[in-house]
Amino acid sequence: MRPAALVTVTYLVWVGVSALGAPAAAQGYPSKPIKIVVAYPPGGPNDLSARTVGQKLSEALGQPVVVENRPGAAGNIGSLVVARSAPDGYTLLNGASALTIAPALRKDLKYDVVKDFAPISLTVIGSFVLAVHPSVPVNSVRQLIALAKARPGQLTYASSGVGAPPHLAGELLKTMANVNIHHIPYKGVGQSISDLVGGHVDMMFTSPPNAIPHVRAGKLKALAVSIAKRSPLLPEVPTVSESGLKGFEIGTWFGLLAPAGTPRQIVDLLNANIVRIMADPEVRQRLSNQGLDPVSSTPEQFAAHIKSGLVKFAKIVKTAGIKPE
Repeated sequence: MRPAALVTVTYLVWVGVSALGAPAAAQGYPSKPIKIVVAYPPGGPNDLSARTVGQKLSEALGQPVVVENRPGAAGNIGSLVVARSAPDGYTLLNGASALTIAPALRKDLKYDVVKDFAPISLTVIGSFVLAVHPSVPVNSVRQLIALAKARPGQLTYASSGVGAPPHLAGELLKTMANVNIHHIPYKGVGQSISDLVGGHVDMMFTSPPNAIPHVRAGKLKALAVSIAKRSPLLPEVPTVSESGLKGFEIGTWFGLLAPAGTPRQIVDLLNANIVRIMADPEVRQRLSNQGLDPVSSTPEQFAAHIKSGLVKFAKIVKTAGIKPE
């Protein structure tokens, strides 16, 4: 689920000129602190990326950038706060891939992902690691699929919750491989990882930082990563697509969005700075160390990425028979 194309040198030049020549409507921006809403608790990858980007954005714009955590309802509370905020560039959302999952899972969603936000730029693409317990007698995705076909319904996979991206990754694997693996949902990542390491479940998709310490200790086996390219933290581990399920690609993303109606000149100014920030070696290293792939995009590429995600996740949810709440 990577954007169609990352920012080119030509675009970098154009957006820099655009920012310098912004009309008067944006020339006084920003004149006060900017708030980035994180719709999840402190300490997670979304929070880390927001604080990393926010610090550099503050330096670039000469105004404080404050990160405000508004967790709850799988990210929907914080997202709604931003959707209903004034479209003046002073309240932004560090959005996540859950934005493109929510419409397929919730009947009571009070915002429209496409209509109520103005995408600024993608900032991060994240992969999952398909990790299995050492007792599972496989060392590749091909072997896992063969085992699942030999033991229909007997293998189990954990997730951090119904409808969470790791759950949908498991469902995509089941659909593309035409296998029956039993899903066991947990309320969060911690207990699911503990039970996987303890051998109470057979496998799960999880983030590289969750899996790598246990892989290095020999307590888990990493079979594959879930996006289109290998993780620099696990360069020896192939992608699922390389391993027999061509075209398999699912992961997470983060990106900055403003409320719909935010002046294009402000969106372009923020985008120009985000593009430069995401190319900063210090930023790239800090995020890469957490298994996150720093990227940037045009607003249009980000909007297209969101729309394609909505279609993809709606299809996975429907195929898996997950009922909206």
